[in-house]
Amino acid sequence: MKDILETIILNLVDNKEAVEIKEVEGEKSVVFEVKVADSDMGEIIGKQGRLAKSIRTVMKAVATREQKRVSVEFIG
Repeated sequence: MKDILETIILNLVDNKEAVEIKEVEGEKSVVFEVKVADSDMGEIIGKQGRLAKSIRTVMKAVATREQKRVSVEFIG
C-alpha cells in the first residue's frame, strides 16, 4: 500500500529527495504521514484540495481490498 502512495506522490513533486512517507499501522487501520517540500505542497493539495481528496480516495480503495481503514495526512 505504501509503494502505491509513494509512486503517486513522487510523480507529482519536483523535489523528490524531500519526500518522506511515514506509515503508522494499527490493528485495523493505517495512517500515512506524507511530508514534502514547502514548494511542492501546492502541487500535492491541488486546487481547492481536489488532488489531495483524489489521493485519499485511491488509497481508501486499495485499503478496502486489504480490509483496513486508511488515512493520509499531508505535512508541510
